[in-house]
Amino acid sequence: MTARLDRWRARSEYVVMPLGALLVSAALFSVFLWALGKSPADFFALIWRGGFGTWFSIQNALLRAAPLILTALCVALPARLGLVIIGGEGALVIGGLACAVISLPIAGVWPAWAVLLVMAVTAALAGGAWIGMVGALRTFRGVNETIAGLLLVYIAVALLNFSVEGPFRDPASQNKPSTFPLPADAMIGPIPGMEVHWGLIAGVVLAAAYYVLIDHTTVGFAARVTGGNIRAAKAQGLPVGRLVVGFSMLAGAAAGLAGFFEVAAIHGRANASLAAGYGFTGILVAFLARHNPLAILPVALLFGGIAASGGLIQRRLGLPDATVLLMQGVIFVTLLASETLYGRIPFFRPADERSAAR
Repeated sequence: MTARLDRWRARSEYVVMPLGALLVSAALFSVFLWALGKSPADFFALIWRGGFGTWFSIQNALLRAAPLILTALCVALPARLGLVIIGGEGALVIGGLACAVISLPIAGVWPAWAVLLVMAVTAALAGGAWIGMVGALRTFRGVNETIAGLLLVYIAVALLNFSVEGPFRDPASQNKPSTFPLPADAMIGPIPGMEVHWGLIAGVVLAAAYYVLIDHTTVGFAARVTGGNIRAAKAQGLPVGRLVVGFSMLAGAAAGLAGFFEVAAIHGRANASLAAGYGFTGILVAFLARHNPLAILPVALLFGGIAASGGLIQRRLGLPDATVLLMQGVIFVTLLASETLYGRIPFFRPADERSAAR
């Protein structure tokens, strides 16, 4: 009975600590709102109403959660090998640009389903190659994966701007340089009965698939061993280099698909709207979910709802739409601070360790 209770306490730490970080973040942000003369109660009520209060709000939250799931997986998968890759924004941008460009010669010529299939595969391959470069630089050149991933984000945005303002620009896009639009029949429609595109289903399926891969396969076991102790993994003869590059590519493929759905289901073309910050918010989602692919789903919905409420907060409280981004920043800092407390709170320790500490 004691052993079972100890296991329950140890596991509950990974739920209680993120929830505690959220509550502390809410308290800190409430102080900020009070300083501005705004009511924290009204603010959080508007977040609930704008993100989850009605069926329309829930659909809006789900729509924003779809790319967050995919970009969070781009962070969570390499994290199980001990890598901190934050380049999901770059993989999303490159995936969206690649699928938009590949559609130019075939859209309107090939059947719509074939165009979408080619676009999806191209986006996944482009995103996988982009983050795969981060894993390769880490493995073969010893380059820090966090720095490499972040720098590649800026390169991806630069490539996007060059492409949509140069060789692939639609002359009709005057105010916002873009690629040529997809034909209407090549656009992805919504899920039946909802105003949410199929990227949500893709995110749920990929989250389940990555969970099975990590927690229920021999390859996933090898990845967890590598993340736990890379020296021990090498001593056991595990192919650490291939694991790092392979999992980085799988992670990038998820973010690349997010770019595909942004192009094929939302914008209909590639332009600066692809760099909307989903990749950076996905970092927060992954960390709050403790890099668990299944836990990413509800956390992404939470942040999708927060993002969906930005317009309502702006109209009702007179605060900038970026207020929700500021709150996300507070959550991220608080979450990072809470990382220092793991394993230090006596309640979550086994009974024998608590007794010894006394």
